[in-house]
Amino acid sequence: MPAPYPQEFRDDVVAVARGREPGTTLKQIAEDFGISEGTLLNWMKAADVEEGVRPGMASDAAEELKQLRRRTKLLEQENEVLRRAAAYLSQANLKLGGSGK
Repeated sequence: MPAPYPQEFRDDVVAVARGREPGTTLKQIAEDFGISEGTLLNWMKAADVEEGVRPGMASDAAEELKQLRRRTKLLEQENEVLRRAAAYLSQANLKLGGSGK
């Protein structure tokens, strides 16, 4: 997979596309910058979301959500380990208490 384009480059291309002269197509702009028209359209949609022009989740919010989901999964796993350990220790106490008397 090729390395992603730097954000500054994306922002510049989107700015050029938005400020294009009448008659200049997005396809022409994309070719001039060496990207596909679909890529340019995706960048423009993402920029609209970031600016609040289009509904959706901004990249910083999406990243935070990703981190929170990762943290939640880790905490759930830790909780499961503790639950199992408590059940095991409880069973061990029952066995020790019953056979010692």
